[in-house]
Amino acid sequence: METLQGAVMKRKGPCRDRMKRLFGFEREDLSSWHRLVCLLNRPADPASLGIFRFLFGMVMAIDITQERGLSHLDYKYLDGAPVCRFPLLNFLQPLPLDYMYLVYVVMFFGAIGIMLGCFYRLACLMFISTYWYVFFLDKTTWNNHSYLYGLIGFQLTIMDANRYWSIDGLRSPKKRNAQVPLWNYTLLRSQVCIFIVYFIAGIKKLDADWVEGYSMSYLAHHWLFDPFRMILPNEMVSLLVVHGGGLCLDLSAGYLLFFDATRPYGIFFVSYFHCMNSQLFNIGMFSYTMLATSPLFCYPDWPRRFFAHFPCFLRPVLPLTTPPPQPSTSCVYPEIRNTCTGAQENISACKTSKTRFKHKLATLFSILYLTEQFFLPYSHFITQGYNNWTNGLYGYSWDMMVHSRSHQHVKITYRDGKTGVVGYLNPGVFTQSRRWKDHGDMLKQYATCLSHHLPHYNISDPEIYFDIWVSINERFQQRIFDPRVDIVKADWSPFRPNPWLMPLLVDLSPWRTKFQEIEGSLDNQTEIVFIADFPGLHLENYVSEDLGNTSVQVLQGQLNVEIVDEKKNYTLQPGEKKQLPAGAYHKVYTVSEGPSCYMYIYVNTTEAALQRNFTKLFELQERVRNGTETEPLPPELQPLITGENDEGSEVSVTDPIVRLFLKRQQRMKEVKKRREANVFERLNRFAVKKYYMYRRTFLMTAIAMRNLAVGLPPLDQLTREVAFANMKDPEANQDLKDEVGHDEL
Repeated sequence: METLQGAVMKRKGPCRDRMKRLFGFEREDLSSWHRLVCLLNRPADPASLGIFRFLFGMVMAIDITQERGLSHLDYKYLDGAPVCRFPLLNFLQPLPLDYMYLVYVVMFFGAIGIMLGCFYRLACLMFISTYWYVFFLDKTTWNNHSYLYGLIGFQLTIMDANRYWSIDGLRSPKKRNAQVPLWNYTLLRSQVCIFIVYFIAGIKKLDADWVEGYSMSYLAHHWLFDPFRMILPNEMVSLLVVHGGGLCLDLSAGYLLFFDATRPYGIFFVSYFHCMNSQLFNIGMFSYTMLATSPLFCYPDWPRRFFAHFPCFLRPVLPLTTPPPQPSTSCVYPEIRNTCTGAQENISACKTSKTRFKHKLATLFSILYLTEQFFLPYSHFITQGYNNWTNGLYGYSWDMMVHSRSHQHVKITYRDGKTGVVGYLNPGVFTQSRRWKDHGDMLKQYATCLSHHLPHYNISDPEIYFDIWVSINERFQQRIFDPRVDIVKADWSPFRPNPWLMPLLVDLSPWRTKFQEIEGSLDNQTEIVFIADFPGLHLENYVSEDLGNTSVQVLQGQLNVEIVDEKKNYTLQPGEKKQLPAGAYHKVYTVSEGPSCYMYIYVNTTEAALQRNFTKLFELQERVRNGTETEPLPPELQPLITGENDEGSEVSVTDPIVRLFLKRQQRMKEVKKRREANVFERLNRFAVKKYYMYRRTFLMTAIAMRNLAVGLPPLDQLTREVAFANMKDPEANQDLKDEVGHDEL
């Protein structure tokens, strides 16, 4: 019997060892609730978690000044300014400006506390409470990585990340270098890479637009892809490198980082990917935050082995390399059976082999949290009111860079409810954001806000109508909202479909291949815009006098073109074209049963003439330089010689074409100088820029804290202080209310 049992154990042994070697646990660890609790509370070295805590806190402290907006807080939250805001819940409103500075100060010291591991729980609460308040206060700044920062901050709050390289560890010997339960690493690894950030982002990129190369095709023109363009045409760089490479990396990154054999390759490709992203996009500290998460997938004791190679005189300020971590009551330790007596003995008095309530609670929380995070990206069937042409609330969807948009036409029409007077508003009036144009919930908030402000301009009971044209992923420009609906009175609910949202004309997507053929057949001076519209609607447009030879041509459906000044109508069938007069309005009606498709073809004659003049001036300048120009230059062209190296000489230039030419040359020189700058010059420019940003941040924050402590100073003194923070003369500094950032009616 013993021989048979031994043979069975030998057969099972290699399989069990292989699974433990690959995944770090055995199949039996998942066989029961008790075994799962023991697994997730298994002791782990706190070193890697402590290093990540330090890096995350440091990156967040930098991020608060930059992407969170502390450096320009006074421009965003001016007291008393008529600004429309877009909070998650309408009752959320910003505090007075000085108190908003206090909120950011609390957030900043919370991030510093996380970094240093000082009063760790309090620091985490300070950070996440203020962070989520600021996050929910403005939906226009939402993105996936801002959402991720808040999630990581929440996770760190309930973790024991202050047990390595922390001030709390110096203050409390029980916490210093104490082991942490495995679920601390499990949550972070799952959140950051496997199935949540990387993998779900990859699944979202299986969308046809991404696979076919339409989502981010403009990225292929960036200088980072120059090496690929040496061997591939631009179209293939976009399809294979940008879209294909991004898809493969997102789908595989988590797995590459998880397994020992592939981890070095995973870290290399992920690091290269995020370094590229830091140059491609304006995404703040996200790339550096993700770089800081990669070492979490290494063995938890990697910092001890890494810092052990440093010189001995640096050891006092470096993380601990010895002694090994001490036991902790947060973990569950395996029992050791004495084979001689059969008695069970604990390894140490402070170790526990029994699962306590807190261990079971931690396991239950881990399961529920990960389940919720897997569910949220696909929960848009619940929040249907947010679903426009993207997957609802963009922040938690992980559909990063899946959609690119371009806006061709935005018109806001108001109607006085009492007098019936109709007028138009500048797009973006009373707001500092542009994202309201793409989201039904924000459009509803914006219309409601406008209805509150317009009565101050003698417009009673205003009705607000929006006509917004958007192209998503290089499709036709089409309406996103019904222009016939008064958005002020329109119904909107987060749990019902948006009734005034126009559907995306996906049936017309195959036309995108035809777009490339049409654009390729045009010369460099001719521009084109592709339009699709719904039956029963019309587009009212104005052809600028700068645009000559403008025509509209039907691709599909039937149009009725009305020339307003001429009071004439023209019916156009597919393939037919109508010339449009410059400096006049016209209306394009869709009279077919289905959607119509047409295109505007035009030439900017003013720009073309300007370019021809620039070419002539450049050729003349070159002839003067090389001595082949024998005719004397007229007085209005003398600045071409005297002003080419003198930045101030263009002030006396009388000819407007010459003035524009010299300005363009000066800009080109500055761009060339920047591109050809050496590493020292680039670092110096970067340092100077950051110096002025942090200088202003510190001074404006100090002013706000002073105001809260002792009250507002006289207005003249406050003006001088703000001017000093802005590095401007007091005379040049306008009243603060002039810097709201919106246009007048």
